[in-house]
Amino acid sequence: MFSIEPSRRNANGAGGEAGSDMSEVVLQQTAPPSTVADRTRVLSRLARTDHLFRHATRAAAVAVLVILGGVILSLIFGSLPAMQAFGFGFLISQSWNPVTENFGAAPAIYGTILTSVIAMLIAIPVGLGIAVFLTELCPHALRRPIGTAIELLAGIPSIIYGIWGLFVLAPFLQSHVQPALIAAFGDIPLFSTIFAGPPYGIGILTAGFILAIMVLPFVASISRDVFETVPPVLKEAASGIGCTTWEVMRYVVMPYTRVGVIGGVMLGLGRALGETMAVTFVIGNAHKISGSLLAPGTTISATIANEFTEAVGDLYTSALIELGLILFVITFIVLAVARYMLMRIEQKSA
Repeated sequence: MFSIEPSRRNANGAGGEAGSDMSEVVLQQTAPPSTVADRTRVLSRLARTDHLFRHATRAAAVAVLVILGGVILSLIFGSLPAMQAFGFGFLISQSWNPVTENFGAAPAIYGTILTSVIAMLIAIPVGLGIAVFLTELCPHALRRPIGTAIELLAGIPSIIYGIWGLFVLAPFLQSHVQPALIAAFGDIPLFSTIFAGPPYGIGILTAGFILAIMVLPFVASISRDVFETVPPVLKEAASGIGCTTWEVMRYVVMPYTRVGVIGGVMLGLGRALGETMAVTFVIGNAHKISGSLLAPGTTISATIANEFTEAVGDLYTSALIELGLILFVITFIVLAVARYMLMRIEQKSA
Protein backbone atom coordinates (compact mmCIF):
# COMPACT_ATOMS: atom_id res chain seq x y z
CA MET A 1 0.00 0.00 0.00
CA PHE A 2 1.19 3.52 -0.92
CA SER A 3 0.62 6.38 1.48
CA ILE A 4 -0.80 9.50 -0.22
CA GLU A 5 -2.53 11.13 2.73
CA PRO A 6 -0.11 14.09 3.00
CA SER A 7 -0.95 15.11 -0.54
CA ARG A 8 -4.68 14.96 0.10
CA ARG A 9 -4.51 16.93 3.33
CA ASN A 10 -2.62 19.78 1.64
CA ALA A 11 -4.35 19.81 -1.78
CA ASN A 12 -6.66 22.70 -0.90
CA GLY A 13 -4.42 24.60 1.50
CA ALA A 14 -1.44 26.85 1.28
CA GLY A 15 0.91 23.98 1.87
CA GLY A 16 -0.18 22.03 -1.27
CA GLU A 17 3.25 22.08 -2.85
CA ALA A 18 4.94 20.92 0.33
CA GLY A 19 2.38 18.17 0.65
CA SER A 20 3.07 17.01 -2.91
CA ASP A 21 6.82 16.83 -2.17
CA MET A 22 6.09 14.91 1.00
CA SER A 23 3.94 12.52 -1.04
CA GLU A 24 6.88 11.86 -3.35
CA VAL A 25 9.11 11.14 -0.38
CA VAL A 26 6.56 8.77 1.12
CA LEU A 27 6.09 7.10 -2.26
CA GLN A 28 9.81 6.47 -2.58
CA GLN A 29 9.97 5.18 0.97
CA THR A 30 7.02 2.80 0.66
CA ALA A 31 7.40 1.66 -3.00
CA PRO A 32 9.26 -1.52 -3.79
CA PRO A 33 12.95 -1.01 -4.69
CA SER A 34 12.40 -2.38 -8.21
CA THR A 35 9.68 0.23 -8.92
CA VAL A 36 11.84 3.12 -7.72
CA ALA A 37 14.79 1.88 -9.80
CA ASP A 38 12.64 1.57 -12.96
CA ARG A 39 11.26 5.05 -12.45
CA THR A 40 14.74 6.47 -11.99
CA ARG A 41 16.00 4.79 -15.16
CA VAL A 42 13.06 6.12 -17.19
CA LEU A 43 13.59 9.67 -15.94
CA SER A 44 17.33 9.42 -16.63
CA ARG A 45 16.71 8.16 -20.15
CA LEU A 46 14.22 10.94 -20.87
CA ALA A 47 16.68 13.54 -19.57
CA ARG A 48 19.46 12.19 -21.80
CA THR A 49 17.14 12.15 -24.82
CA ASP A 50 16.05 15.73 -24.22
CA HIS A 51 19.66 16.81 -23.73
CA LEU A 52 20.68 15.11 -26.98
CA PHE A 53 17.74 16.62 -28.87
CA ARG A 54 18.59 20.12 -27.65
CA HIS A 55 22.21 19.86 -28.76
CA ALA A 56 21.30 18.25 -32.11
CA THR A 57 18.90 21.05 -33.05
CA ARG A 58 21.42 23.67 -31.94
CA ALA A 59 24.11 22.02 -34.05
CA ALA A 60 21.80 22.02 -37.07
CA ALA A 61 21.12 25.75 -36.69
CA VAL A 62 24.82 26.52 -36.25
CA ALA A 63 25.69 24.35 -39.28
CA VAL A 64 23.41 26.46 -41.48
CA LEU A 65 25.11 29.65 -40.32
CA VAL A 66 28.56 28.13 -40.84
CA ILE A 67 27.70 27.00 -44.38
CA LEU A 68 26.22 30.40 -45.23
CA GLY A 69 29.26 32.17 -43.83
CA GLY A 70 31.57 29.85 -45.76
CA VAL A 71 29.75 30.60 -49.01
CA ILE A 72 29.94 34.35 -48.42
CA LEU A 73 33.65 34.24 -47.55
CA SER A 74 34.42 32.06 -50.57
CA LEU A 75 32.65 34.48 -52.89
CA ILE A 76 34.36 37.50 -51.36
CA PHE A 77 37.87 36.02 -51.48
CA GLY A 78 37.32 34.74 -55.01
CA SER A 79 36.12 38.18 -56.12
CA LEU A 80 39.03 40.15 -54.68
CA PRO A 81 41.15 40.22 -57.88
CA ALA A 82 38.23 41.54 -59.93
CA MET A 83 37.29 44.04 -57.22
CA GLN A 84 40.84 45.37 -57.11
CA ALA A 85 41.10 45.55 -60.90
CA PHE A 86 37.74 47.14 -61.76
CA GLY A 87 36.38 48.56 -58.51
CA PHE A 88 32.88 50.03 -58.58
CA GLY A 89 33.07 50.35 -62.36
CA PHE A 90 32.45 46.62 -62.64
CA LEU A 91 28.82 47.23 -61.71
CA ILE A 92 28.16 49.88 -64.38
CA SER A 93 30.40 48.79 -67.25
CA GLN A 94 28.86 47.07 -70.30
CA SER A 95 32.16 45.70 -71.57
CA TRP A 96 32.77 41.95 -71.50
CA ASN A 97 35.93 41.05 -73.43
CA PRO A 98 37.84 37.99 -72.20
CA VAL A 99 40.65 38.65 -74.71
CA THR A 100 41.55 42.03 -73.22
CA GLU A 101 40.36 40.99 -69.75
CA ASN A 102 37.93 43.89 -69.54
CA PHE A 103 34.76 42.89 -67.75
CA GLY A 104 31.56 44.59 -66.63
CA ALA A 105 28.44 43.27 -64.92
CA ALA A 106 25.84 45.84 -66.02
CA PRO A 107 24.25 43.77 -68.85
CA ALA A 108 23.99 40.67 -66.66
CA ILE A 109 22.47 42.60 -63.76
CA TYR A 110 20.06 44.36 -66.10
CA GLY A 111 18.97 41.10 -67.71
CA THR A 112 18.56 39.31 -64.37
CA ILE A 113 16.33 41.99 -62.91
CA LEU A 114 14.32 42.62 -66.08
CA THR A 115 13.55 38.97 -66.82
CA SER A 116 12.51 38.41 -63.21
CA VAL A 117 10.22 41.44 -63.28
CA ILE A 118 8.58 40.26 -66.52
CA ALA A 119 8.14 36.79 -65.04
CA MET A 120 6.45 38.10 -61.90
CA LEU A 121 4.22 40.49 -63.84
CA ILE A 122 2.88 37.47 -65.71
CA ALA A 123 2.96 34.85 -62.95
CA ILE A 124 1.34 36.83 -60.11
CA PRO A 125 -2.03 37.61 -61.73
CA VAL A 126 -2.21 34.22 -63.45
CA GLY A 127 -1.22 32.36 -60.28
CA LEU A 128 -3.71 34.26 -58.12
CA GLY A 129 -6.40 33.66 -60.73
CA ILE A 130 -5.71 29.93 -60.66
CA ALA A 131 -5.84 29.92 -56.86
CA VAL A 132 -9.16 31.79 -56.81
CA PHE A 133 -10.63 29.43 -59.39
CA LEU A 134 -9.52 26.32 -57.51
CA THR A 135 -10.83 27.51 -54.14
CA GLU A 136 -14.04 29.31 -55.13
CA LEU A 137 -15.27 28.45 -58.61
CA CYS A 138 -13.91 25.08 -59.70
CA PRO A 139 -16.16 21.99 -59.31
CA HIS A 140 -14.98 19.79 -56.45
CA ALA A 141 -14.33 16.85 -58.76
CA LEU A 142 -11.80 18.87 -60.78
CA ARG A 143 -9.99 20.65 -57.97
CA ARG A 144 -7.56 17.88 -57.15
CA PRO A 145 -6.63 16.98 -60.78
CA ILE A 146 -6.08 20.61 -61.76
CA GLY A 147 -4.15 21.36 -58.58
CA THR A 148 -1.95 18.32 -59.11
CA ALA A 149 -1.28 19.34 -62.72
CA ILE A 150 -0.23 22.82 -61.59
CA GLU A 151 2.11 21.39 -58.95
CA LEU A 152 3.68 19.02 -61.47
CA LEU A 153 5.01 22.03 -63.37
CA ALA A 154 7.39 22.64 -60.47
CA GLY A 155 8.90 19.18 -60.89
CA ILE A 156 9.90 19.58 -64.54
CA PRO A 157 13.70 20.04 -64.87
CA SER A 158 14.77 23.49 -65.96
CA ILE A 159 16.68 22.12 -68.95
CA ILE A 160 13.41 20.69 -70.28
CA TYR A 161 11.88 24.15 -70.06
CA GLY A 162 14.89 25.49 -71.94
CA ILE A 163 14.61 22.95 -74.75
CA TRP A 164 10.87 23.52 -75.06
CA GLY A 165 11.39 27.26 -75.07
CA LEU A 166 14.07 27.10 -77.76
CA PHE A 167 12.27 24.77 -80.16
CA VAL A 168 8.60 25.57 -79.48
CA LEU A 169 8.02 28.86 -77.67
CA ALA A 170 10.69 30.95 -79.42
CA PRO A 171 9.54 30.05 -82.98
CA PHE A 172 5.94 30.72 -81.98
CA LEU A 173 6.82 34.15 -80.57
CA GLN A 174 8.95 34.92 -83.61
CA SER A 175 6.18 34.06 -86.06
CA HIS A 176 3.07 35.36 -84.32
CA VAL A 177 3.57 37.39 -81.14
CA GLN A 178 6.60 39.59 -81.75
CA PRO A 179 5.55 40.80 -85.24
CA ALA A 180 2.15 41.71 -83.81
CA LEU A 181 3.76 43.66 -80.96
CA ILE A 182 6.05 45.51 -83.38
CA ALA A 183 3.12 46.39 -85.64
CA ALA A 184 0.86 47.45 -82.77
CA PHE A 185 3.32 49.63 -80.85
CA GLY A 186 5.64 50.77 -83.63
CA ASP A 187 4.16 54.27 -83.83
CA ILE A 188 3.79 54.92 -80.08
CA PRO A 189 6.82 56.83 -78.76
CA LEU A 190 7.69 54.86 -75.62
CA PHE A 191 6.42 51.45 -76.68
CA SER A 192 8.17 51.71 -80.04
CA THR A 193 11.45 51.51 -78.14
CA ILE A 194 10.34 48.70 -75.84
CA PHE A 195 9.20 46.55 -78.78
CA ALA A 196 11.75 47.67 -81.37
CA GLY A 197 13.95 45.58 -83.59
CA PRO A 198 13.52 42.45 -85.68
CA PRO A 199 11.62 39.48 -84.20
CA TYR A 200 14.49 37.20 -83.20
CA GLY A 201 12.29 34.82 -81.21
CA ILE A 202 14.88 34.52 -78.47
CA GLY A 203 15.54 37.44 -76.14
CA ILE A 204 14.57 39.10 -72.88
CA LEU A 205 10.83 38.70 -73.42
CA THR A 206 11.09 34.99 -74.23
CA ALA A 207 13.21 34.40 -71.13
CA GLY A 208 10.61 36.25 -69.07
CA PHE A 209 7.85 34.00 -70.44
CA ILE A 210 9.85 30.87 -69.57
CA LEU A 211 10.51 32.12 -66.05
CA ALA A 212 6.84 32.98 -65.60
CA ILE A 213 5.86 29.41 -66.42
CA MET A 214 8.50 28.07 -64.04
CA VAL A 215 7.48 30.22 -61.04
CA LEU A 216 3.74 29.89 -61.67
CA PRO A 217 3.37 26.66 -59.63
CA PHE A 218 4.91 28.31 -56.55
CA VAL A 219 2.60 31.32 -56.66
CA ALA A 220 -0.52 29.31 -57.50
CA SER A 221 0.03 26.44 -55.05
CA ILE A 222 0.94 28.58 -52.06
CA SER A 223 -1.88 31.04 -52.76
CA ARG A 224 -4.37 28.19 -53.03
CA ASP A 225 -3.18 26.68 -49.74
CA VAL A 226 -3.46 29.95 -47.84
CA PHE A 227 -6.84 30.73 -49.40
CA GLU A 228 -8.12 27.45 -48.01
CA THR A 229 -7.18 28.52 -44.49
CA VAL A 230 -9.77 31.30 -44.48
CA PRO A 231 -12.62 30.32 -42.12
CA PRO A 232 -15.73 29.55 -44.17
CA VAL A 233 -17.86 31.60 -41.79
CA LEU A 234 -16.11 34.79 -42.92
CA LYS A 235 -16.82 34.15 -46.58
CA GLU A 236 -20.38 33.06 -45.83
CA ALA A 237 -20.97 36.22 -43.82
CA ALA A 238 -19.70 38.38 -46.68
CA SER A 239 -21.86 36.51 -49.18
CA GLY A 240 -24.81 36.82 -46.84
CA ILE A 241 -24.71 40.62 -46.97
CA GLY A 242 -24.69 40.57 -50.77
CA CYS A 243 -20.98 40.53 -51.69
CA THR A 244 -20.02 39.05 -55.03
CA THR A 245 -17.24 36.49 -55.36
CA TRP A 246 -14.85 39.24 -56.43
CA GLU A 247 -15.76 41.33 -53.38
CA VAL A 248 -15.35 38.33 -51.06
CA MET A 249 -11.87 37.70 -52.46
CA ARG A 250 -10.88 41.37 -52.35
CA TYR A 251 -12.22 42.38 -48.94
CA VAL A 252 -12.15 39.11 -46.99
CA VAL A 253 -9.80 36.49 -48.43
CA MET A 254 -6.91 38.66 -49.61
CA PRO A 255 -6.58 40.72 -46.39
CA TYR A 256 -6.75 37.53 -44.34
CA THR A 257 -4.07 35.73 -46.37
CA ARG A 258 -1.83 38.55 -47.62
CA VAL A 259 1.17 37.42 -45.56
CA GLY A 260 1.10 33.95 -47.12
CA VAL A 261 0.51 35.32 -50.61
CA ILE A 262 3.49 37.67 -50.34
CA GLY A 263 5.59 34.76 -49.10
CA GLY A 264 4.65 32.70 -52.15
CA VAL A 265 5.40 35.59 -54.49
CA MET A 266 8.83 36.12 -52.95
CA LEU A 267 9.56 32.40 -53.17
CA GLY A 268 8.79 32.53 -56.88
CA LEU A 269 10.90 35.67 -57.31
CA GLY A 270 13.84 33.92 -55.68
CA ARG A 271 13.47 31.07 -58.15
CA ALA A 272 13.32 33.51 -61.07
CA LEU A 273 16.45 35.40 -60.00
CA GLY A 274 18.59 32.29 -59.78
CA GLU A 275 17.32 30.26 -62.74
CA THR A 276 20.10 29.22 -65.08
CA MET A 277 19.62 26.58 -67.77
CA ALA A 278 16.19 27.51 -69.07
CA VAL A 279 17.19 31.16 -69.42
CA THR A 280 20.50 30.26 -71.05
CA PHE A 281 18.68 28.49 -73.89
CA VAL A 282 16.38 31.34 -74.88
CA ILE A 283 17.85 34.69 -73.82
CA GLY A 284 20.45 34.99 -76.59
CA ASN A 285 23.50 35.45 -74.31
CA ALA A 286 24.44 38.90 -75.61
CA HIS A 287 26.46 41.13 -73.24
CA LYS A 288 24.71 44.39 -74.02
CA ILE A 289 21.90 46.52 -72.64
CA SER A 290 19.04 47.18 -75.03
CA GLY A 291 15.88 49.13 -74.48
CA SER A 292 13.91 46.56 -76.48
CA LEU A 293 12.42 43.50 -74.81
CA LEU A 294 12.77 41.62 -78.09
CA ALA A 295 16.56 41.99 -78.20
CA PRO A 296 18.93 39.29 -76.93
CA GLY A 297 20.49 39.75 -73.52
CA THR A 298 22.03 37.81 -70.68
CA THR A 299 21.67 37.18 -66.96
CA ILE A 300 24.14 36.57 -64.17
CA SER A 301 23.35 32.87 -63.98
CA ALA A 302 23.49 32.42 -67.75
CA THR A 303 26.85 34.19 -67.98
CA ILE A 304 28.38 32.01 -65.28
CA ALA A 305 26.98 28.82 -66.80
CA ASN A 306 28.21 29.67 -70.29
CA GLU A 307 31.70 30.88 -69.48
CA PHE A 308 32.91 29.34 -66.24
CA THR A 309 34.36 26.25 -67.93
CA GLU A 310 36.12 28.45 -70.49
CA ALA A 311 37.53 30.95 -68.01
CA VAL A 312 41.29 31.16 -68.48
CA GLY A 313 43.24 33.27 -66.01
CA ASP A 314 42.62 34.40 -62.48
CA LEU A 315 40.99 37.69 -63.45
CA TYR A 316 38.44 36.05 -65.75
CA THR A 317 37.51 33.52 -63.08
CA SER A 318 37.38 36.21 -60.42
CA ALA A 319 35.00 38.30 -62.56
CA LEU A 320 32.61 35.35 -62.82
CA ILE A 321 32.81 34.75 -59.07
CA GLU A 322 32.05 38.42 -58.47
CA LEU A 323 28.96 37.99 -60.63
CA GLY A 324 27.92 35.19 -58.28
CA LEU A 325 28.51 37.49 -55.31
CA ILE A 326 26.35 40.17 -56.92
CA LEU A 327 23.55 37.65 -57.48
CA PHE A 328 23.84 36.60 -53.83
CA VAL A 329 23.54 40.22 -52.72
CA ILE A 330 20.53 40.83 -54.99
CA THR A 331 18.76 37.76 -53.65
CA PHE A 332 19.56 38.75 -50.06
CA ILE A 333 18.17 42.25 -50.63
CA VAL A 334 14.98 40.85 -52.15
CA LEU A 335 14.45 38.46 -49.24
CA ALA A 336 15.23 41.19 -46.71
CA VAL A 337 12.70 43.54 -48.30
CA ALA A 338 10.12 40.74 -48.34
CA ARG A 339 10.75 40.01 -44.68
CA TYR A 340 10.42 43.69 -43.82
CA MET A 341 7.13 43.89 -45.70
CA LEU A 342 5.80 40.86 -43.85
CA MET A 343 6.82 42.37 -40.51
CA ARG A 344 5.04 45.64 -41.35
CA ILE A 345 1.91 43.78 -42.38
CA GLU A 346 1.94 41.73 -39.18
CA GLN A 347 2.38 44.87 -37.08
CA LYS A 348 -0.53 46.59 -38.79
CA SER A 349 -2.68 43.48 -38.37
CA ALA A 350 -1.83 43.32 -34.68
